[in-house]
Amino acid sequence: MSYVEELFSLQDKVVFCTGGGGILMSAISEGLGKAGAKVILTDIVPLEERVEALKKEGIEAKGYYMDAMDKKSVEEVAKKVKEEFGGVDALLNAAGGNREDATTSNEVSFFDLPLEPLQKVVMLNLFGGAIIPSQVFARMMIEDGREGNIINFSSMNAFRPLTRVVGYSAAKAAVSNFTQWLAVYLAKEYSPKVRVNALAPGFFITNQNRYLLTKEDGSLTPRGEAVINHTPLGRFGVPEDLIGTVIWLLSPASSFVTGVVVPIDGGFNAFSGV
Repeated sequence: MSYVEELFSLQDKVVFCTGGGGILMSAISEGLGKAGAKVILTDIVPLEERVEALKKEGIEAKGYYMDAMDKKSVEEVAKKVKEEFGGVDALLNAAGGNREDATTSNEVSFFDLPLEPLQKVVMLNLFGGAIIPSQVFARMMIEDGREGNIINFSSMNAFRPLTRVVGYSAAKAAVSNFTQWLAVYLAKEYSPKVRVNALAPGFFITNQNRYLLTKEDGSLTPRGEAVINHTPLGRFGVPEDLIGTVIWLLSPASSFVTGVVVPIDGGFNAFSGV
């Protein structure tokens, strides 16, 4: 390997991913595999096609059904992974998303939002999207004595709350806080070899937010136009924009980085609007 290849290499690293059926994770998993990682995808949706697509690219990949909000389900999959792969080197907590019925609109005010959808959004993004898988896999990394990595998925909402998505904004702010807390806790109480960081993607069109940003004909909603106008790079992100940062955070190149939340937002968070 050249110096740069060795610095950013993920060769033979076992990377466990929640939310593996999502648009963002599909691109990230391919990028990780091309960087040398063995990729494990989990989700509550079928993963067979995604896993086969990775294998066709020469990537070692495996898929499991797993409910990230059910600790027993996570523990059962963790046991299988331990038996087959010997453990994991990294956890990517990509499970998450928003719900239309947990979002304010011209027809539904904050005061009329039903509690159950809001609870489900917070549970999915904070507990399923960060806390529960981290409990299971951070313990595994520590017990194995590995140089482990956890990457959570925060959001622009954690830096500056956006209108309408009340539950999602609150949950992602909690994910950022939890990321910093867990980074300190693991390093101080257990092992400085296990690092915890987070991504804060800007505006990427996914199945969960498409209805907010685009109309049925594909044109932008007023909200979508506002986002583009406030993004200095002048476009939405594409899933491939996340790959480089993930590889950096999982590789030796970031060995002294823990407890950070990295914006990948085309400058959205830096722009005051003036």
